[in-house]
Amino acid sequence: MEFITLNNGVQLPGIGLGVFRMTDEEVARTVPAALDAGYRLIDTASRYYNEKAVGAALRSHGIPREEVFVTTKLWFKDYGYEKTRRAFEVSLDNLGLDHLDLYLMHQPFNDYYGAWRAMEELLDEGRVRAIGVSNLYSDRYLDLITHHRVVPAVNQREVHPFHQQDEAKAVQDRHGTVLQAWGPLAQGNPDLYSHPVLQHIAATHGRSIPQIVLRWLLQRGIPLVAKSTDPARLRQNLAVFDFRLTADELTAIARLDRGRPGLGFTHQDPRMLELLLKYA
Repeated sequence: MEFITLNNGVQLPGIGLGVFRMTDEEVARTVPAALDAGYRLIDTASRYYNEKAVGAALRSHGIPREEVFVTTKLWFKDYGYEKTRRAFEVSLDNLGLDHLDLYLMHQPFNDYYGAWRAMEELLDEGRVRAIGVSNLYSDRYLDLITHHRVVPAVNQREVHPFHQQDEAKAVQDRHGTVLQAWGPLAQGNPDLYSHPVLQHIAATHGRSIPQIVLRWLLQRGIPLVAKSTDPARLRQNLAVFDFRLTADELTAIARLDRGRPGLGFTHQDPRMLELLLKYA
């Protein structure tokens, strides 16, 4: 496993298992399989409704607490100082843990100032080892760091060859926030798996296209969260630490950027916001 050092010295595993849209039964099977394969980062969220299943899977596996990095996320209906403090306790209880490794604000809406003040306190109290954000565009990211004491350790955003986030990464690099990728395989977009550039690079290295993409992210200094419930795919996704892409290959992949998210919307799209804010 490769690790990324966060701005407060905490070591973040380069590849994590995401449990978005996993049922409790899938979590019960997949988390132990992932730990056996070598994963040491499990990424969940209150909005995934499977924190309890993640906690149960960790306990049933028996992995020592200090050997696993656990991330969960605060849903924006729970933003605001008091609500964030309460929501944190609920997540911690769901997971059956005495502290979190990383706590993220899930979306850039509602009272994120109040939420961040509460998260800063949780960090000061040692209840969480690092705090960060998710889906924060550069305008709100800069607003947050300008008016608060703690700079986010992580901003988790959609990053893949068709949406490379170069500008966002440059902004965050200047201020010491790690860009962590969700959706690194473009949400299963068939264009990714059939692209001739990626096919050629994969054939050159005797690897799969997902392995090439994950290696590309790591060489850009971008840790990632990938989802799979297939034990073979879990192992394959970790088999990316024994080779490197060449400078020419990195340049070829850089040319694939389409500059737009794979899901077909942004968090600044009014139609998306009207839908999402119904859940506030």
